[in-house]
Amino acid sequence: MADGRFAPKQEPIEVTRGYRGSTLILETRFRTDTGIATLVDFMPMRAECPQLVRMVFGETGKIEFDTQFVARFDYGRANPAIRPLDDGTGFLIVCGSNRLTLHTKAASRVDAGNVMGRFAVAAGECVSFVLNYSDTSDSAPGCNDAQRQLATTTAFWEAWSAQADTQGPYEEALTRSLITLKALIHEPGGGIVAAPTASLPEHLGGSRNWDYRFCWLRDASLTLLALLRGGYPDEARRWRDWLVRAVAGAPSQLQILYTIDGSRHVTEWECPWLDGYQGAKPVRFGNGAVGQLQLDVFGEVMNALYLSRRAGLGPDAAAWTLENELVQHLAQVWQQSDQGIWESRGKPQHYTVSKVMAWLAVARAIPSAAQFRQDAPVREWEKLRDRIHDDICCHAFRTGLNSL
Repeated sequence: MADGRFAPKQEPIEVTRGYRGSTLILETRFRTDTGIATLVDFMPMRAECPQLVRMVFGETGKIEFDTQFVARFDYGRANPAIRPLDDGTGFLIVCGSNRLTLHTKAASRVDAGNVMGRFAVAAGECVSFVLNYSDTSDSAPGCNDAQRQLATTTAFWEAWSAQADTQGPYEEALTRSLITLKALIHEPGGGIVAAPTASLPEHLGGSRNWDYRFCWLRDASLTLLALLRGGYPDEARRWRDWLVRAVAGAPSQLQILYTIDGSRHVTEWECPWLDGYQGAKPVRFGNGAVGQLQLDVFGEVMNALYLSRRAGLGPDAAAWTLENELVQHLAQVWQQSDQGIWESRGKPQHYTVSKVMAWLAVARAIPSAAQFRQDAPVREWEKLRDRIHDDICCHAFRTGLNSL
């Protein structure tokens, strides 16, 4: 856990914030009585280690800033050891196997276990901060050139965004959405995290605080479709490969969510020493929904795989084996009650959307076999599709109701 507090010494007259062009580089502009400065925050793509870069550019006049860097480990319980780097370029922050290096030329000091600083930036000047994370058993990362990282990161996002197929009245909003989805993709493996947040309450002060830093098959399947429509088949192909690896094995062991690298081990636990957002408790990490049956997931996954083939990703033997096994397993479980898309933690029930998505799973498998010449028991699947359809028509709605 880290908190990088940063503010002008003088109360700003105006603060504006936005992303730079079609990138994920965040700019915050401060205007005070003495000048204007822009704070730039970004994470470089494909850096040699996880890295956060913060740069302050002076535009007019001169502004003095106060900084405070607070680092804690073990979910906030462990204070690290902090000492200046031998070359005088920043600070080394260590706790167990975790290592942070903070590189900056801004005048700073260690005070009560934190790094404190004060500096001024005038028109045409730039003050930078580069924070690296690495394991203490590895060599310390060496790329701390903020200007070069900014240029490289800008070029990456501009080139990636230029591929977007978003022409129309909502082009800017669609491109920004695709950039956000790209930022949720695990770069080495292709898994897609649902959200980079943990324990944000559904209602302020409430107790429904969940950890969403995992790959939900439902969410990832919808993201795949957005990437395909947006003109990014490579990201969609990498997710399909991730799915085949993560779900490999007996279909009866299918989970609704996995860790971002495809691991099955997800344990939910509470963190009583943290206050939570605006006092919301309990603070939770992990997600107990991992063990739930949610029948709609079958439909989301099968629909995404079918449409990915339609979009040109082409057949994949491992993916088709997975689909075949999922349909066979779905034939055994579709009549069961489940927790539904709402992930209810109460008694399982029969949800209409669960049954409809189970029907969709089979309805997508049939044309997948026919259109792409895949070996499958199509007649058996057609009977299963029709049984689910009849069950929905019998139990999921009533005719003759007055309309509102």
